[in-house]
Amino acid sequence: MSDNVTSQEEIARARHIKELEPLYDAWISWTKTRESLLETFPLLSDPDETMRALASDEYTALYDTLSRHLSATFPSLLVPPSPTRSLSALLELKAGVGGSEAALFLTDLLRVYIRYATSRGWQSSIVQSSEVTGGGLRDAIVEIKGEGAYDTLRWESGVHRVQRVPATEASGRVHTSTITTIVLPLSDEVEPSGDDNLFKMEDVKIEVMRARGAGGQHVNKTESAVRLTHIPTGITVSMQDERSQHQNKRRAFQVLRARLMDIKITKDIAERRETRRSLVRSADRSEKIRTYNYAQDRVTDHRLGLSLMNLQSVMEGNGIQEFLEALRKNWEQEIMEDAIDNTK
Repeated sequence: MSDNVTSQEEIARARHIKELEPLYDAWISWTKTRESLLETFPLLSDPDETMRALASDEYTALYDTLSRHLSATFPSLLVPPSPTRSLSALLELKAGVGGSEAALFLTDLLRVYIRYATSRGWQSSIVQSSEVTGGGLRDAIVEIKGEGAYDTLRWESGVHRVQRVPATEASGRVHTSTITTIVLPLSDEVEPSGDDNLFKMEDVKIEVMRARGAGGQHVNKTESAVRLTHIPTGITVSMQDERSQHQNKRRAFQVLRARLMDIKITKDIAERRETRRSLVRSADRSEKIRTYNYAQDRVTDHRLGLSLMNLQSVMEGNGIQEFLEALRKNWEQEIMEDAIDNTK
């Protein structure tokens, strides 16, 4: 028991040290840049014209660096650390209006998220998916494991709208389709336990059944599929993609825990809505957050009014990073503004 406690303390200490690294690096950079600026100042009066010119250029560059520290680097370090900064993410994608075209776009967007996760060094795996006739997916759940995955991707929650000409459209008419993305926080614990801080085991109804295929027929002879119902909230989770009942049960509890944790976080945000207005807006899953217009080669994030005139960089590259970074900076800025308002 003591070894386990010691190990947990060491992990917490290492995580705390890592969290302090940005502050340490910023201070070292500030100190060295300031020293260089002071050393350069006397050279501005050097009798040699060439030396004065070089010193002037160097002085300007150093001064700009210090200004950036004051205007951007140091303020960003004052933003309180996120309580969910170490969590992984569980993404649920569901096709909305648009029929088969929505299912095809869901597949495209799923690839965007998996590609981005790979570029960040995170592990991704599709937990569950439902195919539709003619191609595409009706829905999908993807697990993205890695520190910071949830805090980075949570801004993707909402309605994504695509405007393009379907491959089956002979007249060339543009169709509008939508999919909904929900980003849930994912903790490391996946096995059900009696002392879970999110739910009690007696509040969860567990049902087992034979897995079914797309046409409703049974695909095996064992009862491997699992359905969980959280009685207090009415949340239902069904899982049948794994080979065994134990694996499906573990996955189902993982999804249930993620959904309950999301409810808890959203409730905490709502209770502090006066100081966290940006997060409350982002938590509105019915809000149209982004449009992908193929004809105009444009992707627009409606929360920021930011458009990227290179749709392929988002769908086939890592252009989504530009939106995620802008949303993060916008959130940090509003947090700072709210903190300043509260001191008045």
